[in-house]
Amino acid sequence: MIEDLIDSMEKAIQELEQQDHRKIALFHHNDSDGLTSGAILESAFERKGFNVQRFCLEKPYPGVLKKIYEQQGQTIVFTDFAGRIAPTISDLNQGKNLTLILDHHVAEPATDPRVHNLDPELYGLKGDRDITASTTCYLFACTMDAANRDLAHIAAIGAVGDGFFVDGRLASQNREVTLEAVRQGKVEIKEVNTGEQYFLKTAGGQINMEEYGAYLDTLGAAGYYKDGPDMGVRVCLEGISPESDQMLENLRQIQTTAFDGEVERLRKGALKNTPNIQWFHVENRFAPMGVKMIGAFCDMIKDTKDIDPKRYIAGFQIIRNEIPGFGPIQFDEVKISMRVSKYLADKIRLGEAMGLDVLLPEATSRLGGFSDACHRLTAATTVAIGKEEELIKEMEKILRTGF
Repeated sequence: MIEDLIDSMEKAIQELEQQDHRKIALFHHNDSDGLTSGAILESAFERKGFNVQRFCLEKPYPGVLKKIYEQQGQTIVFTDFAGRIAPTISDLNQGKNLTLILDHHVAEPATDPRVHNLDPELYGLKGDRDITASTTCYLFACTMDAANRDLAHIAAIGAVGDGFFVDGRLASQNREVTLEAVRQGKVEIKEVNTGEQYFLKTAGGQINMEEYGAYLDTLGAAGYYKDGPDMGVRVCLEGISPESDQMLENLRQIQTTAFDGEVERLRKGALKNTPNIQWFHVENRFAPMGVKMIGAFCDMIKDTKDIDPKRYIAGFQIIRNEIPGFGPIQFDEVKISMRVSKYLADKIRLGEAMGLDVLLPEATSRLGGFSDACHRLTAATTVAIGKEEELIKEMEKILRTGF
């Protein structure tokens, strides 16, 4: 398991060191796990003398990948996504570039030897229980240089922020990296009735790491088009500042206004019901926030009285035709994010209900859409604008008849 993963990381690092240039294009996600992953890798690579150009993506969209792989002879790194689409990346790459994937979602092996899929899911670990992308990146950084052990607290922030606990506690590799941060005097763990709480020690006092993760989530998602991800990476590496606090306050006001307005719409009849799914569409009403916000909104409402706990919850948001720092891209697509209530989550864990990592990607593929990072309890894909209702119908068909 972990030993095999480390062996594969060592081989990828050897190939990285043999590159005839010291430039890396780093692509990372915009939630707390993705921002901490980007921060860890940027720091580790720069310490080794690499020149890192960092891009934050909400998803590794096909149009973006196609543009990336017009290059040749480059070093490209993806983190907190792309594990599932390693075969697609392999087809695009065709041996032209060294590519590393440091994800933790459901994955498929690469078919190009120059594409190293270092997703722990391929090595027997569970990305929604044992290991986050941030912890995966930490293991990679320490494999590259043991001096990077000082980044353990950043990985722990990502692990806590991603929210995958076992009986209220971090487990497996996520727990090990957090205990390392404890040994370094940067993190404290406190026992509570529901399990454990985790606190980051700072010059200004202790900060609850779940709150820290939410802080990063807001910067990266609500601030996606307003330099939020760059600020988030700075917060990971340098800590919270008056400047980041001000940005956060402004973004929270935008988010609160948008979310309150949408809740009111749902209560007035915008929430649509099918036998197994409740769904809604925010169109462009969450602008200027990024499409990560549709998932955040689903998280907020999934256990409220407005939602039937026995139905899957799905929300749609139109994708803006732009990637910050990367330029305009014509998507003409909509993102669907799905969540489940606590009741349905328990059913999925017991194998009594279908996981989102199976349901949503299968339905999406039938409509020619794009899927990558999906877990059992949280998932998101994209389809062409206009196919939203058809996607819901495909999922109902799968739930009714299976595959």
